[in-house]
Amino acid sequence: MDKVMSNKSMIAIYVIPSLFLLLALIYMPIMMTGYYGLMKWDGVGKMSFIGLHNYAELLKDKLFWGSAKHSFLLAIFSTISLLGYLVVALVLSANIRGANFFRKIYLIPMLLSSVAIAQLWLKIFHPTNGVLNAILTSLGVTHTPEWLSNPSIVLYAIFLPILWQYAGFYILIYYAALKNVPTSLIEAARIDGASPWRIAVSIRVPLIAEVMKVTVVLAVVGSLKYFDLIYVMTGGGPNGSSEVMASYMYRKAFKGYDFGYASAIGFFLLLICLVATWLIRKATAAKDDIQYS
Repeated sequence: MDKVMSNKSMIAIYVIPSLFLLLALIYMPIMMTGYYGLMKWDGVGKMSFIGLHNYAELLKDKLFWGSAKHSFLLAIFSTISLLGYLVVALVLSANIRGANFFRKIYLIPMLLSSVAIAQLWLKIFHPTNGVLNAILTSLGVTHTPEWLSNPSIVLYAIFLPILWQYAGFYILIYYAALKNVPTSLIEAARIDGASPWRIAVSIRVPLIAEVMKVTVVLAVVGSLKYFDLIYVMTGGGPNGSSEVMASYMYRKAFKGYDFGYASAIGFFLLLICLVATWLIRKATAAKDDIQYS
């Protein structure tokens, strides 16, 4: 009995500090954000309790819902891009010559800060001296676009460096998962005459389905709360055409000095991420039930 109590005491000694850090660094800030969302506050002066007024205004804010639309578009593009990353990982895991070299090349964007990547792509997208327009001009295009000044295309132009930035991260995850697929299954399929395409579709990809679910959640949630590169490149402009939820929250807080409303946006963004995660898990669980029934 004493030994059991001693073991429980040791477990508590190790677990309680972690729980305290979790409470102090994650749950308390979340609760405080929700609390500030009930206030009218400029970030410096006295706070005034206004109840759910900020949340009611948020539901009617067309600018916020426009930024939410852009965030969801980024989430959709990020999810679709996972298929491309998976294809690259399948090729790299097939023991091709130079696979290690290419893995290192794809990881380079992950080693750069978002500010450095933003500055690099600002030069690429430059309307007169940019590399991209120079290539288009050499191909005979007479009217090259102003990538970051045209409200119709600026959002999609920004998506490109974002997807490029995280390509190596997802390729590495898929590559590691594919390398853990039992080689005995692959060899047996080859003996039975299965083509590389059939092996990939019927054996390798299904066996990393759980990893793929995780990457979908990471891509969606990461896209919904994305901020830094967009803020550096366009600041949400022109005229809000590249505004996302996180940049709109930042603008309300540090430029509009409405920290109560910005906190409401932050708390609402958290709820959206939780709902999106739940929906993805439900959708994938329903698909698994259909497959195994």
